[in-house]
Amino acid sequence: MIFFIYQFLLSITLIFSPIIVIIRILKNKEDKLRFKEKFCFISKKRGSGKLVWFHGSSVGEILSVIPIIKKYDNDKSIGKILITSSTLSSSKILEKIKFKKTIHQFYPIDHAIFSRKFLNHWKPNIAIFLESEIWPSMFKSIKNRNILLILLNARITKKSFDRWSKMKKFSNSIFGLIDKAYSQNSETSHYLGRLNVKNIKSTGNIKFIEYDNVKSDKSDKKLFSQFKKYKIFIAASTHETEELFAAKTHIILKKKNKNIITIIIPRHINRVKQIIYEIKELGLNVVSRSSKKSKLKDIDIFIVDTFGESKKFYRFATTVFLGKSIVKGGGQNPLEPARFGAKILHGPDVNNFKDVYKYLNRLKISSVVNSPQTCANSIVFKKNMKKVQKMKYLGSTILKKTLNELDKSIHNEI
Repeated sequence: MIFFIYQFLLSITLIFSPIIVIIRILKNKEDKLRFKEKFCFISKKRGSGKLVWFHGSSVGEILSVIPIIKKYDNDKSIGKILITSSTLSSSKILEKIKFKKTIHQFYPIDHAIFSRKFLNHWKPNIAIFLESEIWPSMFKSIKNRNILLILLNARITKKSFDRWSKMKKFSNSIFGLIDKAYSQNSETSHYLGRLNVKNIKSTGNIKFIEYDNVKSDKSDKKLFSQFKKYKIFIAASTHETEELFAAKTHIILKKKNKNIITIIIPRHINRVKQIIYEIKELGLNVVSRSSKKSKLKDIDIFIVDTFGESKKFYRFATTVFLGKSIVKGGGQNPLEPARFGAKILHGPDVNNFKDVYKYLNRLKISSVVNSPQTCANSIVFKKNMKKVQKMKYLGSTILKKTLNELDKSIHNEI
């Protein structure tokens, strides 16, 4: 009954979808041409051979699985690897990575008609979903075709468990379709068991795995050589109000540090015009990455409004504030800047990455801040590379363990 209601509501939503899509395109949240893939107008051919399918929601999930995909991209027994995601930003990042036989498509709306059409075209031999990507229609269609279904780096919080538990019979029927679940922590393993998943193993959080694909061109080198002359504070993955939080922190820092530049990397670059307007209202000089301004003299705030370039700036970061943590959002992944030796600052709400922050707290490289003043007081201008090797070792251990488990399924299945 619940599944029928779910499908009915999706059908109603589809009636209004053209209006929704137009609004999202105008806000630069959808690809003007490829949005049709979400309605199962498939733009690429399957080709021959065996196909392994990875699905992740957005940037964080996709970046975390790239080292694993890179390994299988070189596996001669695999004909093609399909990556699906839901966001424009994740597709833009994948465009910059060179693969041999890996392609990207947008994930279709979870309607039974689209799920069947998608699987009829791609015919995957194995489906690997990331973290908390649970889609009832697709899961049912996958199992109807006897395709092996894996939940990789599974993450179920108490909040999401409570939500699923309100529909216990329905939830058990959907989670019970998962053949294997590799959880990132013991809490998730516990909740998955209560949600009727039978085969669960804890392999660790794959976001600890290092993947460095930073490439700079000549113009980058000219720009970044200038940054080296300044003290740098970075606010990354920021959401609404957090850019002003960073700008106000900059004003405090500037009282004691005349040669300082604050770099802001917004989570959603479609907000950049509004961000620039708000920061200029504070009397600060702002320049954006896309403006290609090469001279940084008299610049207060440098806004990175391009996709997939965070690591280029993390390379010379000494302190990074991670957004979605002052606003109520659960935080963003702090591991990338931490791997480059930066001190990590964050707001009170980091529920999405509790285990990660516990680890960083043990290493004594992260701090909670709740105001521009406490943020300014916590900033350091010197890297700490001593703790980086511990993170690299943990990441390589998790990668080996994860690949060992996936090899059993992929090669046995294929």
